[in-house]
Amino acid sequence: MAFTIGELGKATGTKVETIRYYERIGLLAKPERTSGNYRSYGKAELGRLSFIRRARDLGFPLDQVRALLSLSDDRTRDCATVDALARDHLAEVERKIVDLTALRSELSALLDSCEGGTVGDCRIIEALAPPATSGETL
Repeated sequence: MAFTIGELGKATGTKVETIRYYERIGLLAKPERTSGNYRSYGKAELGRLSFIRRARDLGFPLDQVRALLSLSDDRTRDCATVDALARDHLAEVERKIVDLTALRSELSALLDSCEGGTVGDCRIIEALAPPATSGETL
């Protein structure tokens, strides 16, 4: 079964330009070409791109996706390295959740301080503005 780049993109939910990018950075091998010089992909590329997409959907950065692909290429390896990558990524996700929770609280407090009125009296604008020095205003 052969896929054009558009068909591969549609099958995996990946934009054509993203597929080309993954080829340029080596996540996907350069595909064979048809006699008309069109890219031609097979089931292996479909599987590899699906793997990349799923890893990216889970938030893995490209360097970790590359490492996971390398590890997945050798099915006999111990999965401790995969576990370590996943644990590191989970720790990063948990740090982001803490940061986002703090951000939500701060934004919520700003919104709660809003009393309506004019922009000149707006507490949100006031909180976002740098502190005024020597009588300056925005």
